[in-house]
Amino acid sequence: MSMSRARVARRIAAAAAYGGGGVGLVGGMAAGLLLTEVSLAKRVIGDSGASPPSADGRYGFAFALRNGRTPLRLAFLGDSTAAGQGVHRPSQTPGALLASGLAAVAERPVDLRNVARPGARSEDLRFQVDLLLADPDRLPDVCVIMIGANDVTHRVPPARSVRLLADAVRRLREADCQVVVGTCPDLGTIEPVYQPLRWIARRLSRQLAAAQTIAVVGHGGRTVSLGDLLGPEFAARPRELFGPDSYHPSAEGYATAAMAVLPTLCASLGLWPQAETPEPARQEGYLPVARAAAEAAAEGGTEVTPARGPWALLLRRRRRRLPPAAQAVAEAAGAPGVSGGAGTSAAEPSVPN
Repeated sequence: MSMSRARVARRIAAAAAYGGGGVGLVGGMAAGLLLTEVSLAKRVIGDSGASPPSADGRYGFAFALRNGRTPLRLAFLGDSTAAGQGVHRPSQTPGALLASGLAAVAERPVDLRNVARPGARSEDLRFQVDLLLADPDRLPDVCVIMIGANDVTHRVPPARSVRLLADAVRRLREADCQVVVGTCPDLGTIEPVYQPLRWIARRLSRQLAAAQTIAVVGHGGRTVSLGDLLGPEFAARPRELFGPDSYHPSAEGYATAAMAVLPTLCASLGLWPQAETPEPARQEGYLPVARAAAEAAAEGGTEVTPARGPWALLLRRRRRRLPPAAQAVAEAAGAPGVSGGAGTSAAEPSVPN
């Protein structure tokens, strides 16, 4: 299955790179069925109705007072998942959780700016990148992008979706910004979605996620698979990990995703305390990019990092609490902390000067 997914991902990525219109992943009858089922699911799901809380601001502010270190700049781009739709407190959004975790590991303040918007597709990344690059004096050090779900549900040609994401990553990397992409989540886990849409949605989601990884790695970014991560865990505990609208993650769901992204986010800045050494016993190692992308799409929390030429490093990072020393320093300094268990939270941000 992974080899088949790798071939499809290569085709999509190639079409994206050479301006192809798209690669059809389902036939006309299946596409019609998909649209019908999506409409029914939307009526069942409904809408949370509320805008996501704004979490922009400074995290780990005490570190600036304690050691005078300048803040790192973290930016979030993408859709409703990146924006934190479905929770009520800024501290429960993935941006706040990751800003808090990054501050604790780096032992320096982190300024968060979130330009993600509910309903966004890959075509909206261009405007979001424009916003971040408008002020050369405030360019982000690292960006997290979460995108793809709305591309699937709106039948955006996968090659177009991947090409637009690749353009965004390229522009950010040219601005000397590190980029981490949380690839397309598994839409087959949404509780009100029934068969055969569940199978189709899962297949489309994973194929797009694999193609996204090939494109992102090709431009020097890193990816973390959110698909399977938000799959078995969400399917097994939907009341805990999905929010009131049964579509967006709950606070605990966002914390689960944030803990998968945090090691990659820190590693992109050279801050994660563990060396990026593959463990063969965990089936980690250097693989052709397409194969690494396919394997990552099938297992949540899997990181794919650029290596030399057509190779990529696949790491199955263990999700865990922050390193004890970093957590202790963060708590002593009054910085917000993040843990991987229930009730995970971050302190409310302070507004940067």
